[in-house]
Amino acid sequence: MTAPVLCELLDEDCGPDAHVDDNVVLPFEARQKSRQRLCLASGRVAGLNLPRGSVVRDGALLGGDGIVVRVVAAHESVSVATGDAAQLLRAAYHLGNRHVAVELGEQALVYLHDHVLDEMVRGLGLLVSVAEYAFEPESGAYSSTAPGVHSHHHQHD
Repeated sequence: MTAPVLCELLDEDCGPDAHVDDNVVLPFEARQKSRQRLCLASGRVAGLNLPRGSVVRDGALLGGDGIVVRVVAAHESVSVATGDAAQLLRAAYHLGNRHVAVELGEQALVYLHDHVLDEMVRGLGLLVSVAEYAFEPESGAYSSTAPGVHSHHHQHD
């Protein structure tokens, strides 16, 4: 029996009650890869073949070859930086300048744990702690999932 190929990111409006055949738990790095072999929660194997540049978010549904698979973001080691607003802005600037994926909290910046980045952020005056949870960084400004960004072109004079 050949492994199913998941080649479609289904409408996210399907909701939590959507029919799901299986789950796959993936860290953020794997959720950025458009082509890979997946080991599903049931132990079955599936292929993933999405358009290049796809980023799969926690709770997303993948479909193909007659099955639907829900993506679950894996818990992973993250650094949580806290400080005052000016410190957070400065740290966000420096992390962004290094193309580091960052999750923005109300009073914190979260990034995949890296001791070198932790030292840089501490050097900017922030407190840094390490935690384990599902990492969901901001979409890039030019990604099709960024708020207010769309991919079709308009005719301009």
